[in-house]
Amino acid sequence: MVGKFNTISPKTLDFVIFYRMQLEAPEPIPILCDEILSNKPSYLGQDYHGPISHVQASALLNSRPNGAYLVRSSKCANGEFYTLSLKFHNKIHHYKLYYDPDNGLYVREKRYDCARSLVADGLITMYLELKAPNVLQRLATANYQESPYMTLTLNKRKLKALSKQNVINQNTLTIPNIPDNIPYSYHNSNQSLPDKIEKPHVFKLTTFKGLNWCELCANFLWGFTLQGKKCDDCGAIAHTKCSEKFANDCVPDLKYLRGVFGIELTTLLSAYKAELPFVVTKCVAEVEARGLTTEGIYRLSGFADEIDAIKVALDKDGEKADLSMEKYPNINVITGALKLYLRILPVPLITFEIHPQLINAIQYNDLDLQLSAIKQALDSLPKAHYDTLKYMIQHLNRVARHSPINKMNSLNLATVFAPTLIHHPPNIIPDVRSDIFLLEIMINNCNSIFTN
Repeated sequence: MVGKFNTISPKTLDFVIFYRMQLEAPEPIPILCDEILSNKPSYLGQDYHGPISHVQASALLNSRPNGAYLVRSSKCANGEFYTLSLKFHNKIHHYKLYYDPDNGLYVREKRYDCARSLVADGLITMYLELKAPNVLQRLATANYQESPYMTLTLNKRKLKALSKQNVINQNTLTIPNIPDNIPYSYHNSNQSLPDKIEKPHVFKLTTFKGLNWCELCANFLWGFTLQGKKCDDCGAIAHTKCSEKFANDCVPDLKYLRGVFGIELTTLLSAYKAELPFVVTKCVAEVEARGLTTEGIYRLSGFADEIDAIKVALDKDGEKADLSMEKYPNINVITGALKLYLRILPVPLITFEIHPQLINAIQYNDLDLQLSAIKQALDSLPKAHYDTLKYMIQHLNRVARHSPINKMNSLNLATVFAPTLIHHPPNIIPDVRSDIFLLEIMINNCNSIFTN
């Protein structure tokens, strides 16, 4: 065994020592309050003792082991904060404890759902700072590739991709003391994005199992709870502060997506490396194959249970879902599924930012000026939204050409699709007539609007 340790590098030993010392840190021991407090906030537990002084708090903690804690209110706080009283290293420490309605309790930057989680993480930090300050200092410049635990979090393929990436502009971001071979950010180099797609990461505070490393600065994420943040879409891991410095280079991983309905459009297309959502292309293909001459196409509704079955199939089977006539002879359930998909997009196809510009564009009395202003506004759409909107409007133009048979001219189609393609904030009263007029112009003049 001694011979094995002789072959381990000093940095690897640091990681081993660091991990073992986390296990040795004191456990949180809440001091529970037996009294029934009438004004106790709902987000505080039985470790809250109400308005007691630091002397009373110390008296309760002195005879308890290290790790004991309680929460109290102070007269000087004026309701702005509470006080966390904690015993560590045989001393009583007092910290201002704040509450964020959206994210929970905090002492510094990390947020916690309860005081116990906060104390557990704090005790680890305090213990390591007390027992291993030199190890902490060395870890700040350690190379995670040397850790024996590296395979717990970074497989070889991901590590290879990490070593090739440096996507943040170094003219606008400087991170000191990072070796040249360490990446600034990560996305899988084997995945190719469609042109122009830029997607921000969706980072959320996360409690990680095992040992993990930040994919921006490559340093260790220490602690046992809420050690850092993880992107919901691509799985990138970062320190809380590092997560704020990532470029808009998120490449979503399909394993993090739950189905396709209700998924933000750019996220979906990035994950599938596609130009258009397959839900749209599959449904449009069925409509154009067997529904262009169906009277009331898109206006008539299909059976809700069949529409729901299509949604489930597309979420589960993806592009392999069967939408054929043999499976769904009623074309109206196909159109119902398509409208549902577009209606529940988290960001509407015509985005909130672009919609006012389009409404301003149709105020001109001259058609050429209207079309020019519409084109200019649409150029600001995200690429995923522009391409999908273009595809849909051109499809509706083809449907409208069959209006002598299907009775769905551009006005009728615009009336059906206005609430589907355009959403309004809750505090805004929609001008439905303007939305319909806008879509009617776009359907009738799609070839002029969507020229290259």
